[in-house]
Amino acid sequence: MSIDETTAARVAKLARIKVEPEALPVLAAEFNTILGFIEQLEEVDVEGVEPMTSVTPQRLKRRADVVNDGGQQEAVMRNAPDAREGFFAVPKVVE
Repeated sequence: MSIDETTAARVAKLARIKVEPEALPVLAAEFNTILGFIEQLEEVDVEGVEPMTSVTPQRLKRRADVVNDGGQQEAVMRNAPDAREGFFAVPKVVE
């Protein structure tokens, strides 16, 4: 697949990046370099390779999925500029 200057300009517009017309050939060449690298990756034989999230085998720590209030309501309310009856008090904005 090859990216021409028209396609590079369209990608830049979709990404909302201002690219001067004289810079479009360089941008198109960079896109083509990236696509060439991706084509090289597609040639790699990955048959039988297990998916992994890290190069070192690790197990994620698991915890019980228990609903609780966090036990820190008082500490959180101390940070509020105005708290009443366990809730944040905010100024009235609708008249």
